[in-house]
Amino acid sequence: MRNVAVLGATGSVGKHTLDAVSDDPDRLRASVLVAHSNVEALVALCIRHRPDLAIIADTQLETDLARRLAAAGVRCDVASGHEAICYAAGSSLCDVVVCAMTGLASLDAALTAARAGKRLVLANNEPAVIAGSLLRNAAAESGGEVIPLSTAAHAIAQYVSNTHADLNHADVRRLILTSFGGPFAGRTRADLMTVTPDDLGATPGKLSDRQRAVDSATLMNTGLEALAIHHLFLATPQIQVRLTTRSIAPAILERADGSIQALGRWLDARSAIDSALHGAELPNRHPIGERETLSALAAPDPGAFRCLTLALAALREGGDAPALLNAANEVAVAAFLAGSLPFLSIADLIEQVLTELPPQPVVDIQTLRERDRAARAAARRVLRTAC
Repeated sequence: MRNVAVLGATGSVGKHTLDAVSDDPDRLRASVLVAHSNVEALVALCIRHRPDLAIIADTQLETDLARRLAAAGVRCDVASGHEAICYAAGSSLCDVVVCAMTGLASLDAALTAARAGKRLVLANNEPAVIAGSLLRNAAAESGGEVIPLSTAAHAIAQYVSNTHADLNHADVRRLILTSFGGPFAGRTRADLMTVTPDDLGATPGKLSDRQRAVDSATLMNTGLEALAIHHLFLATPQIQVRLTTRSIAPAILERADGSIQALGRWLDARSAIDSALHGAELPNRHPIGERETLSALAAPDPGAFRCLTLALAALREGGDAPALLNAANEVAVAAFLAGSLPFLSIADLIEQVLTELPPQPVVDIQTLRERDRAARAAARRVLRTAC
């Protein structure tokens, strides 16, 4: 029986995770449920799953949570706040930690889980982009695992786990990540001059969902995935992104002898979570025809998708450049969604921040937090100057 802690239980990833737990009650159990502020939804989940511990991140809501759980007849421990979440992630209450929270607050919990030897499932690439080397080293020392859910990263995690492969070996010429290109695939820079949030369907809703829509349009999402893969699996710096219109494979490994190998397959969210919870091997890890595959791939237009170019440059720069890039991108995307920054200027702002703040070595979480704040402050200064 694997006990699962779900950090972000009331979101979409939390829902898929808990559905997977419910479908396999002989092997999985939801032992810890964490929500940010949605007490009502968390209580409903506790009634259904009967965890050992329920945590609400907002400390002001703990009393309300305890009262509602008692009224519903749910007997479990109740806690709140950042420290409680970190404690749970590293405690004996769980074997698997699904980290579906966003922001720097999730980093401490993720690192605690990695240090405690847990199977850490990352619902988004942010922790790995910002502190991937720290997570990788912590997991290596404790015997834990870090399993991303994003498609290409997940495929590579399974490949490395099942083959004990070294993706930085001299035999590896390059790692190709494939992308369908987002909503503006095939567009030129000139085509994107007048893009607005309405063109992305970025209607009012959760800010994180709207930001993901923009990252998909700029291909920053693929750039962040490349950074996560590089940090977590010591993948070769020769990571390239290619666009495809066919479901070939999310990642392709090219060896020095010219042979290529498809890694994994395209998965929906539920399938990826099932695989991460159970450690199941993904199919379709087999040699494929070079002419058939590479002929279907095209390089993204670097003028139209400069955010991707900047992400891959941050990979080569190393140090905390990826963390600075991530912070600057969040400020820039928020400004675009607010109507105060043109679409193509998202990359301009990120580039100015990276120029102002040369990369430094990654030391610890506290230093990364300080650098994140510095990058956000620099981005806001650039915005004020531009306006």
